[in-house]
Amino acid sequence: MKNSIITVVAILSFFGAFAQKNIPAEVKTSFSKQYPLIKKVKWEKENGNYEAGFTEDKIGKSVLLDAKGKILETEAEIPVTTLSKSITDYVSKNYPKQKIKSAAKITDSNKKITFEAEVNGQDLLFDEKGNLIKASKD
Repeated sequence: MKNSIITVVAILSFFGAFAQKNIPAEVKTSFSKQYPLIKKVKWEKENGNYEAGFTEDKIGKSVLLDAKGKILETEAEIPVTTLSKSITDYVSKNYPKQKIKSAAKITDSNKKITFEAEVNGQDLLFDEKGNLIKASKD
């Protein structure tokens, strides 16, 4: 059993390192220009784009870039308590006895802001007024 766990961890580490190395230079350069002080980045490929996950000022953040290095959106964790009343009311009504596990503020390349609330294994996306845009599995 112990050898199986070690093997699985080794394989996952290999593929994680492999994914980290296959990031286009334009993407890495664009990220470095925008966030020059960030050195520890976890890269993932997401629907043909590249997501850089990192921590800045003790806040979990991510940046989504296209293959040319253009920033498509940024996401920053926010305290659940900062979500609007309309969002928390929606969750209370539609997910009784469920709590919001985490929240984030998302800003797209046009400066449009949306909010994400993770509830019961789903990501709920809301507009600035607190209206539900969509729900998707986490």
